[in-house]
Amino acid sequence: MSKHKLLSLYGLKWNPFGPQVPVEAIRITGQIDRFVWRVEQLATDGGFAMITGDPGTGKSVIMRLLESRLSDIRDVALCPLTRPQSGIGDFYRELGEAFGAPISASNRWGGFKLLREKWKAKLESSLRRPLVLAGEAQQMQPAVLSELRLLASDHFDSNSLLTVVLAGDGRLTDMLRHDELIPLGSRIRTRLVLDPMPADEIVSAIEHAITQAGNAHLMTKPLMQTIAEQAVGNWRAAMNVAQELLLAAAVEERSELDEQLFFDVFGGATKPRRRPRRGKAS
Repeated sequence: MSKHKLLSLYGLKWNPFGPQVPVEAIRITGQIDRFVWRVEQLATDGGFAMITGDPGTGKSVIMRLLESRLSDIRDVALCPLTRPQSGIGDFYRELGEAFGAPISASNRWGGFKLLREKWKAKLESSLRRPLVLAGEAQQMQPAVLSELRLLASDHFDSNSLLTVVLAGDGRLTDMLRHDELIPLGSRIRTRLVLDPMPADEIVSAIEHAITQAGNAHLMTKPLMQTIAEQAVGNWRAAMNVAQELLLAAAVEERSELDEQLFFDVFGGATKPRRRPRRGKAS
């Protein structure tokens, strides 16, 4: 079934369970709103912020929200890193391309100096620090993270040239406990820890998603509760189940998604998922 037909069938402006939900339709809790506000302040002050949480708890959604909010701020130069696994050479090339500083991989000192000169010049004309967003930061090499710390610091750590937001799962927290990364961990100025979502919050989030998409009656409340119980705190898992149900309902042109549809699609597979093991708290 085509995307247009699916949306037309249920009177939807977009797929409420897909990954491309518009940023303006994202459900923002008080915790998330406070974190985004704090990062907006860091865009002036400089420094490091970090988001951690199990896979599927919403880190990528918040990074999208941050990118959108920060892009709207005047004079913010933004660089979302696209390949966290990069070695130092590719890391410098990506930063150089983002900030208009052509860098040779064979001349790391030249790249280091050129980037910092660019950032210092920007600070002379604007109060906003350049900003780097690094998703899946648990995959970044320790040497790259250390290089990022050194790049961001000026005049014996008294001046921050850069604002950096790192997002990753529990492995990122563990990495920052290693000896070579303790100096970076000590510079995290604000943190957002995403816990598994309680079932009632998942239900509220589904209600918000379908209402924003244009059909508040798309799904029955008992089905929302069933999905929330099956997801065991994992928002992505809840959305994946809801997406499968929406597609199945569309094929049969059902007017509403209900619990019977869930049993028809998933049969006896009603045993809740096991909650993932969480990393140690930082």
